[in-house]
Amino acid sequence: MTRFPSPLRALPFLPLAPFTIGAAPSPGTLNVQVDNVRAQTGRVHVDLCTQAQFLKDCPVSADSPARVGLTTVTLRNLKPGRYAVQVYYDQNGNGKIDRALFGIPKEGVGFSNDAKIRMSPPKWEEAVFDYDGQDRTIRLKLRYFMGPNAPTARP
Repeated sequence: MTRFPSPLRALPFLPLAPFTIGAAPSPGTLNVQVDNVRAQTGRVHVDLCTQAQFLKDCPVSADSPARVGLTTVTLRNLKPGRYAVQVYYDQNGNGKIDRALFGIPKEGVGFSNDAKIRMSPPKWEEAVFDYDGQDRTIRLKLRYFMGPNAPTARP
């Protein structure tokens, strides 16, 4: 008796084809290593922003308990795109950046690419980076305008 391959054997695999050929990549994770955290109180807060959201409220954010030196904050389920990260160290845990006279931050602040903070926040072009949707780690350093700086974390 001669056996011929059944055309029905391939059918169970057909429904998988649309999901494997040309499928969109799954969202990734961005780890933001925040250096120069000066105390172990409060939280380190990270916002991931598009150009339209930069220096405003950004819908993608996360925070982690502060650790002296280096604190890592993880953002999950991110789609590929062009983003900038803005970070602040909420040392007293009140959920906002405390400011002094003329709006000068009392707590540490920082931006992706270690964009410089001069007389005002950096421009988008200085902080932007391309995110390809794959797991990635970036690192930045907090800047303080009042009080002591923190010890630098060792790698």
